[in-house]
Amino acid sequence: MSAVLYEHDGDGVAHVILNRPERKNAISGPLGQDLAAAMQRASDDGDVRVVVLRGAGDAFCSGLDLKAFNTDPAPAWLADFQSIWRGAHNSLFNCPKPVVAALQRYAINGGAALALAADLLIVGEDAFLQVGESQLGMAAPYNLAWLNLRYSEALIARLVIPGERWNGQDLAAAGVAHRCVPDAEVLATTLALAAQLAGYPEGGLQQIKAGMRARLDVAADDWFDRFTAGAGGRPPPKMPGRSERD
Repeated sequence: MSAVLYEHDGDGVAHVILNRPERKNAISGPLGQDLAAAMQRASDDGDVRVVVLRGAGDAFCSGLDLKAFNTDPAPAWLADFQSIWRGAHNSLFNCPKPVVAALQRYAINGGAALALAADLLIVGEDAFLQVGESQLGMAAPYNLAWLNLRYSEALIARLVIPGERWNGQDLAAAGVAHRCVPDAEVLATTLALAAQLAGYPEGGLQQIKAGMRARLDVAADDWFDRFTAGAGGRPPPKMPGRSERD
């Protein structure tokens, strides 16, 4: 079964669904590969105007799947994980259509980076986002890359340096989340927003997103290189048998 599902029912909205609910959609090599392929498919499809990014089951993404990373013998994808993960983030960066994410329950560390990659984020009141790499002695390169794309240094410091949880109401108050709603309404609210955007006149949203990115004048790889240089290789083998959050 694919680690990421792709659905498009002809309504202008593509659904990219992290599909490892038994591991709270924790990140593995296959998930990174399938995410890149799904995002590229959405980017290339002329009938897609908006992309919804969400997790299967009751959570968005629990972070790296340390059980998968610490499997003995090592999985075949492990040696290539850095390039796989770069490919996933490149596909999000390069997507010419608006990406709307549904943050249900939590988005932690590597999962937080995926949530922050969305142009618009809908979050539950009791859900949280945590960029907690500082507590692990890690650099959080992709979180920092997306945060620097969108927010001030003062807000980035508050999100990243303490490494604490930010709940839905705090994320909305800080401008990180577009909207905070009761947890049971996150998915429906996300789908309604996506449908609204998909109904706008054709081409306008892509032009707006291109204009948003024009100020950077830098390719995806060059942007992410600024943050990954010196950040280290594979994650340390901590807590075998568990994701960053079970």
